[in-house]
Amino acid sequence: MSVIQPFTSHTPFDQVVADICEKGWSVTDGFFSEELIEALLADISELDNAYMKQAGVGRSNDHQVVLNRRSDYIRWIDPVTSARAAFLDAMSELRLAFNRRLFMGLWDYEAHFARYEEGAFYEKHVDAFKGKSNRVLSTVLYLNEAWGDQDGGDFVLFDEQDENKEVGRYAPIKGRLAVFLSEDFPHEVLTAKRTRHSIAGWFRVNNSIQNNVDPGQ
Repeated sequence: MSVIQPFTSHTPFDQVVADICEKGWSVTDGFFSEELIEALLADISELDNAYMKQAGVGRSNDHQVVLNRRSDYIRWIDPVTSARAAFLDAMSELRLAFNRRLFMGLWDYEAHFARYEEGAFYEKHVDAFKGKSNRVLSTVLYLNEAWGDQDGGDFVLFDEQDENKEVGRYAPIKGRLAVFLSEDFPHEVLTAKRTRHSIAGWFRVNNSIQNNVDPGQ
């Protein structure tokens, strides 16, 4: 595999870490290099829906497909291409930065490609319920060329104290990275007017019991 330069600067983590420390969420443009973004965009563009699966809600025994709540397709990411390996390595570096600077105790990272076809959406939700999940920080990286206001599909983040109050509404433009505390911030994906691509991921802590990693998740 060829080596892909992942970042745009020598200090890529400073703003994201500072944002999480100060307010619990961050939306950053230009975090990753154009080279990596283009490679990831090529990867997901080549994926046929037949090799993805309909996303569901809930985890483990509670997982189910509910199309009136969520209607995207997903494929979990393994380091099988240069782009995916470089992305996972970069997120591992970000995980270490959070641990060193904020002492968050993050254990690992999981992520999947997400495809929202025209008309797809994801209603307001949180990525983790307090005391019931090992997901601590959520991330979303957007991979959409020339996205305009008319294309819909905005990411909407809501206040941690008032879930009806918007913190911000962001277009899923190419290279934009959102990071936020999984338990604290409700969010939604508005209806996409054309195919919309992203990578959703989660930094997790280890809730192991008797050598069984993350039981019941």
